[in-house]
Amino acid sequence: MPQLSAPVSRSSLVRGLAAVLAAGALATAGAAVPAAAHDGRDGAPGPAPAVTGTDGAHGGEGHQEQGRYRGVVTAERLALRTSPARGSDVIRYARRGEVVSIYCKTPGDTVKGNPLWYLLTDGTWAWGAARYIDNVGPAPRWC
Repeated sequence: MPQLSAPVSRSSLVRGLAAVLAAGALATAGAAVPAAAHDGRDGAPGPAPAVTGTDGAHGGEGHQEQGRYRGVVTAERLALRTSPARGSDVIRYARRGEVVSIYCKTPGDTVKGNPLWYLLTDGTWAWGAARYIDNVGPAPRWC
């Protein structure tokens, strides 16, 4: 009978699970983004239509319009990562005072007592620790 390989460490499993969850969130987010509409100029797509409810400010399930959640970075230099985990790869850094667009929030690695992470949509989809991002307006919806 072949010998089984060495057991996988708990931290490896946690990182792998975080990566799978992030990929699922990104896939879900991509599926929820409305397609760009044709605006009739040179065949170029126009802006995506806003998703609004009866009051013009919320979606059908009480969610803010997509891209309407905002935050301000409070850390001098905040690492924006590939998943909501401290050990995940850094995509880029945000600076203190930078206003970021927040898509949603999810639990992840706890950072100074705060387990929440925000999925940011500023050019790239990246995760930032909510501990270092102050909400501007309402708190983001859950992913």
